[in-house]
Amino acid sequence: MEYWSIVISIVIGVFSIHYLFRHFNFFKRNGIIHVPSIPILGSMTSVMFRRITIFDFVLKIYDFYSDAKYFGFYFTTTPIFFLRDPELIKSILVKNFEAFPDRRGFSDLNDPLFEKNLFSLRGEKWRNVRTMLSPSFTSSKMKMMFTLMSNCAENFAKFLSTENKGEIDMKDAFSKYTTDVIATCAFGIEIDSMKDPTNTFYVFGQETTKFLKGKADYKFILFNVAPRLAKLLNIKLIDDYVSKYFNDIIRSTIATRDAKNITRPDMLQLMMNTRGKEDGKELDIDDMTAQAFVFFLGGFETTSTVMCFAAHEIAANPEVQTKLQQEIDRVLEDSNGEVSYEAINRLEYLDAVINEALRLHPPVVALERICDKPYEFPPALPGGKPFVMKKGALLWIPVYAIQRDKKYYDNPEKFYPDRFLDNNTYHNSPCYLPFGLGPRMCIANRFGLLEVKVLLFYLLARCELKPNAKTPSPIKLRKSFTMIPENGFWLNIQPRKCVHPVSKSAIVI
Repeated sequence: MEYWSIVISIVIGVFSIHYLFRHFNFFKRNGIIHVPSIPILGSMTSVMFRRITIFDFVLKIYDFYSDAKYFGFYFTTTPIFFLRDPELIKSILVKNFEAFPDRRGFSDLNDPLFEKNLFSLRGEKWRNVRTMLSPSFTSSKMKMMFTLMSNCAENFAKFLSTENKGEIDMKDAFSKYTTDVIATCAFGIEIDSMKDPTNTFYVFGQETTKFLKGKADYKFILFNVAPRLAKLLNIKLIDDYVSKYFNDIIRSTIATRDAKNITRPDMLQLMMNTRGKEDGKELDIDDMTAQAFVFFLGGFETTSTVMCFAAHEIAANPEVQTKLQQEIDRVLEDSNGEVSYEAINRLEYLDAVINEALRLHPPVVALERICDKPYEFPPALPGGKPFVMKKGALLWIPVYAIQRDKKYYDNPEKFYPDRFLDNNTYHNSPCYLPFGLGPRMCIANRFGLLEVKVLLFYLLARCELKPNAKTPSPIKLRKSFTMIPENGFWLNIQPRKCVHPVSKSAIVI
């Protein structure tokens, strides 16, 4: 075990003893059913010691009390309510949002890039920033950014289709595409990471996401157990030079645009436009940098992972790939090769494929909420007593387990996109939560979905996706807190024999 792992393990042990008698008997004292736990280590010992993945853990305890609306478990010494009942979940996320408006986020991570972004903000500050950013993600703004995305996707597909490149690490490839999209749509920077993988933006992007891999899990645990100590020790998830790079990009870009009166249809411009409003609400440079950074983090890591799972399932199910390519070819033929925003959004089967990939492989294992004021839960079991949750209590909504529950999905382990055709019951449903639900659902869900749609459209219009010897079947996840296969995502990309002509000149908005 590395030095950091040893130090953090010792610190967690010492501080956990302090909190043990304060928190560890919480569920027992309040008569709430809960998962058996080990003192100090809590219920997640098997995850912390990398015996199972966090996803397997959630699936396992989801069925622990199958008749209960909710029950408790301990993340080390922190008591957490685990919700199972769809109606209760909808009440928490939508109807009674004011009682559960916040999540812990990254507010304790010693870096303004994490502390000031929308994911981490709370209370009135979150509401103000969300209100200012929401116009950036309307359909009209997505239409404006569609051209920027299309240029990146076409360059990506052309590069992969020019020759048979054999086995391809899809995570690496898709991360380069999402880097290019975020660079142009959020930072106003034009790059081509497939042709130039050593460009500074992509290199720093890889540095930024290192905390999601390796031994960084232990740092997350320390922030969870003893956030004040983590701050005192000045422990950070990313190095200062990486933070400085993103700060410098935003400052220099804003200064250049202001000096030369440059405007561009990207997120940075939309944030710059909040300045000078009569209501006095605006984003300063630190705020804009934090938002651009979290868009980058979500796009680089989360969106590229969704693409990987979607591509894997398309390659593993040839009938799905054939049906999808037929739909793409029909749209191109009907529109004379013109790839418009409207045409992309008319692809019903492509929508279904992406929705099914998000159901089977959601980017987050669970949603977290913090109770902001007393709230009465119904009895967990028939005949039981209600429970009044107090301010500060934590709860998890197990997205990964709910979306694999046979009560809500027939044959839930099967990749079957047709379940989403002519069926809108899953949308805005507490049983389908890849982007969350209610006022705090992912603000960039339209952006992320469009980014995936455009990529798959161009890729499948030109290429065939094929499994190879490295392609895992079934997928076996790495024993960590992130959804990454043990041996990565590997596919063969082969040029299609018959390709409908598509060109940049044909892109219309």
